[in-house]
Amino acid sequence: MALLRLHLLRPPPAPLAAFSSPWRRALPTTRPAAPASRLLCSNHPAAPSSPSPSIVGGLLDYLNESWTQFHATAEAKRQLLAAGFELLSENDDWNLQPGGRYFFTRNMSCLVAFAVGEKYRVGNGFNIIAAHTDSPCLKLKPRSASIKSGHQMVGVQTYGGGLWHTWFDRDLTLAGRVILKAPDGSFKHKLVKVNRPLIRVPTLAIHLDRTVNSEGFKPNLESHLAPLLATKCEETTVNFDDKKGSSSTKTVHHPLLLQVLSEEIGCGSDEIIGMELNVCDTQPSCLGGGKNEFIYSGRLDNLASCYCALKSLMDSSKMPEDLSNEKGIRMIALFDNEEVGSNSMQGAGAPTIFQAMRRIVDSLMHQSMGEGALERALTSSFLVSADMAHALHPNYPDKHEEYHRPELQKGLVIKHNANQRYATSAVTAFLFKEIARIHNLPVQEFVVRNDMGCGSTIGPILASGVGIRTVDCGIPQLSMHSVREMCGKEDIDTTYKHFKAFFEMFSDIDQKLNVDF
Repeated sequence: MALLRLHLLRPPPAPLAAFSSPWRRALPTTRPAAPASRLLCSNHPAAPSSPSPSIVGGLLDYLNESWTQFHATAEAKRQLLAAGFELLSENDDWNLQPGGRYFFTRNMSCLVAFAVGEKYRVGNGFNIIAAHTDSPCLKLKPRSASIKSGHQMVGVQTYGGGLWHTWFDRDLTLAGRVILKAPDGSFKHKLVKVNRPLIRVPTLAIHLDRTVNSEGFKPNLESHLAPLLATKCEETTVNFDDKKGSSSTKTVHHPLLLQVLSEEIGCGSDEIIGMELNVCDTQPSCLGGGKNEFIYSGRLDNLASCYCALKSLMDSSKMPEDLSNEKGIRMIALFDNEEVGSNSMQGAGAPTIFQAMRRIVDSLMHQSMGEGALERALTSSFLVSADMAHALHPNYPDKHEEYHRPELQKGLVIKHNANQRYATSAVTAFLFKEIARIHNLPVQEFVVRNDMGCGSTIGPILASGVGIRTVDCGIPQLSMHSVREMCGKEDIDTTYKHFKAFFEMFSDIDQKLNVDF
């Protein structure tokens, strides 16, 4: 959820198995084929599984794969291909058919997937779940190499409204994408993930900062947040005499960093000509709590919503008969850059959904020449904007409005705001709650206190930009925007069931309510 718009050269690192910590041994270097048990934060066995299948294990795998928005999109792409969805290109003609399942990516950080109902007719609506792939983090500066007091430091920018104090004293690493130059002169886009602790932002000892506990920890984000990579090594350190005159990666990034990246990718350091890297926490996502009822992870905001949307679309259109009675089009849209306002070509502020809807309608029209086909489809469509919600904090109950206090393990939260920070209306809230009522699923509601500012998300952007009925909702969580967040395991399964039911029955429910008559 966005805030208120206000190495030394050394031998190759030891394999992960050489580390003594249990969670490091569990850190996956490759995608497990079929994990026998879910990673826990303790040695105790997981609680007995519930009678109905749970998607929590799949979410943990997705989180552990998706260290960046690029990896989250790539993993969603892999799963959609495995489920039989057809990959489209925005640069090609689309030849769509009723019953077909399709998707495309943009910037490898934004993804739109959809399934066309067998009974689709021109002018019928789209039932959409939208979420975002990005999370607050630190990102490498374009010129990241710096030396401080004989130490190789990495220059970073803050992205979004993170709780930056939580990034101190964590075992951090780097992940993202690089641009490679091939021997034949062509260029390649490749994702990279350094799967070991690589950098760290150490705090100042209390002996040197005696008032930190009484006056608070107030780091300067420019001078105190730079991660430490290594002690200085003269023969491998950048020449800083010309700080502005060269754009070579060897002069703007530490050679040691380039060496680590090239070893991970399997290329030469001189082949790396561009990069876009996030700082990531290496601790895996896992189950925790006295009853293993919680999920502890980074990036729950908003990858938990992304996965529930992805899984519900795939499972609601898995078999041919799943779409046999569907009159509309089921769609998910996963956007980038929500945490910084969505104003990018891969963000919700771009006309991605509108363009996709227009192209889908055009492709499915065939010989039909009906008037206003897209406009009729828009007025018949419905958007679920899914972004994490603030659960009641037991140590700070006064931060919530007295009668709107969402709790962990009690279902999806519908968000309301009279000033349209959320796009929910009485009509859209009713329709979404009606699905929950039919399936006996819990629903909670949230409004912010009048004496506090209200955050926002992609719901109002899409509602106003596309002209589509919208409900804003979210999975309740604690520690939002921390490097390590938490949510309830039951809420993940409840959200999946709610989203899947939305795809399967909304077209029928929507026909029972007519507002503009």
